[in-house]
Amino acid sequence: MGGFFGAISRKPCIIDLFYGTDYNSHLGTKRAGMVTFDPEKGFNRTIHSLERDYFRSKFEDDLDKFVGNQGIGVISDTDPQPIIVNSHLGRYAVVTVAKINNIRDIAAELLEKKMHFSELSANNINQTELVALLINMGKTFVDGINLVYKKIKGSCSMLILTEEGIIAARDYLGRTPIVIGRKEDGYAAASETSAFPNLDYERVCDVGPGEIVRLTADSMEVLQAAARREQICSFLWVYYGFPASDYDGINVEAVREAGGRAMGQEDDTEADCVCGIPDSGVGHALGYAEGHGIPYQRAVLKYTPTWPRSFTPGNQSRRDLVAKMKLIPNRAILDGKRVVFCDDSIVRGTQLRDNVHTFFECGAKEVHARISCPPLVYGCPFVGFTSSKSDLELITRQIIRDFEGRDDAKLETYATTGTPEYNRMVAEIARRLDLTSLQFSKIENLVKSIGLPKCRVCTHCFDGTGCHPDEAYREDHPEE
Repeated sequence: MGGFFGAISRKPCIIDLFYGTDYNSHLGTKRAGMVTFDPEKGFNRTIHSLERDYFRSKFEDDLDKFVGNQGIGVISDTDPQPIIVNSHLGRYAVVTVAKINNIRDIAAELLEKKMHFSELSANNINQTELVALLINMGKTFVDGINLVYKKIKGSCSMLILTEEGIIAARDYLGRTPIVIGRKEDGYAAASETSAFPNLDYERVCDVGPGEIVRLTADSMEVLQAAARREQICSFLWVYYGFPASDYDGINVEAVREAGGRAMGQEDDTEADCVCGIPDSGVGHALGYAEGHGIPYQRAVLKYTPTWPRSFTPGNQSRRDLVAKMKLIPNRAILDGKRVVFCDDSIVRGTQLRDNVHTFFECGAKEVHARISCPPLVYGCPFVGFTSSKSDLELITRQIIRDFEGRDDAKLETYATTGTPEYNRMVAEIARRLDLTSLQFSKIENLVKSIGLPKCRVCTHCFDGTGCHPDEAYREDHPEE
């Protein structure tokens, strides 16, 4: 997915920028970058790979060369960024959290207009550079950002570091968040509110869907009001989000506990204890334990000294190894127990199957899985939350193909809780993963736990609903 942080102050900002960006490290694993601006020394940028190391160790030695009172940083799961641009809009740098599905179509259109791409990475178009080229086509920054909203299929939120301040623009349907914080010396913009407390920022507001704001050290100016619709990604609360973070003012851990509590209250399975798969399954397990009336125990623990991240490598063999290495079972708790374990989701099922086998090897009598979201039946075209290249990597779609002869047959029926097809699919997942039993949260309970109306929450990966920002933009601007 990725995350970013920007700071602007009446004094040097690099310490806030460094630690604020680092607080987004759980959102990406490929690359990170920071850029500052100083009126005398201009823009100063550094980009490092994160595939073999962590943000702090990569950037700590670079801190002394960053000068200025304003800057932006990014943890990226895509291409090298920030991109620095010199255009008719002036000099600026841009970072994005984006998934652009029609990138080649837009690139072809721009090349026909005699534009060029210089930031190729492994012969692929850098999507942040593509966004910058679209911005440059506008008469103003707002005009250019709206062209991004109009053109892309997917999502794109961005921070733009200009000589006059930082512009924050949230994607047109608000799938990925931007929150504004303030302290005595200035402002910050971040993907996660958990970046604020230890840097002494107080949350001011969430940038609305399609809203564009400019930050200076002394003010926040709304350049474009929020769009009329919102479809914030529900997976923020299920998986991405750090437990202390709030999106639209709704806390991640509170949502996970509420969802687990609802599932526990509805479940009549007899068990001795419940545990959560760290980190994102823990809140759900705590709620389930309360709702079901059985004790929460740490039957599996994450080895945090060397495996602190929640994301894992793109290579399948390395991913399988890392998934196993970072979780350590506690045999003393598992032996002889009927165990319920809670996890955030099932994508391919590889990691979960390994966990199940480990639990049984440690003496568990029964192993029941309770998943904090509905089955993932549809690949996400809006936010890159898995390394899957095809919907067929989803265990649900593999099973549907085996049952129906096609992986896209009767998807709506399979995605509907309680239908014969849904029950058959869930039973088959349990069989393939060697589970004693398996249950997924109902989509109604997930939405209720979040507390927003269903129309304001994107649930596409569960039920196939949702629209692209270009469609929403054209509906809101029929005259263009």
